[in-house]
Amino acid sequence: MKKLTMIVMQGCPYCAAAKRAVKELKAEQAVYAPLAVEELEDGSAAAQAYGKDYYYVPSIFIEGEKCFEAQPGQSDAVIKQAVARAFDRALRD
Repeated sequence: MKKLTMIVMQGCPYCAAAKRAVKELKAEQAVYAPLAVEELEDGSAAAQAYGKDYYYVPSIFIEGEKCFEAQPGQSDAVIKQAVARAFDRALRD
């Protein structure tokens, strides 16, 4: 199981959708429950290490490698699918 890091920004509707997706997926599928998702606030010192690798939030990284970056206009369903793919990848890698 790999470490997941999600860069978020307070007040961002896409970040809120990603946070909901994390909770929903963990509740829906027991295999996801043990996955830890570290949330870093965009602009924080901790997030600066990822600063050159993303522009939009939320962005999800597995062991420091970007696997998802939201784009303006994406639906909650698309974001949830992306979170599920990140979870699957973290479990199998």
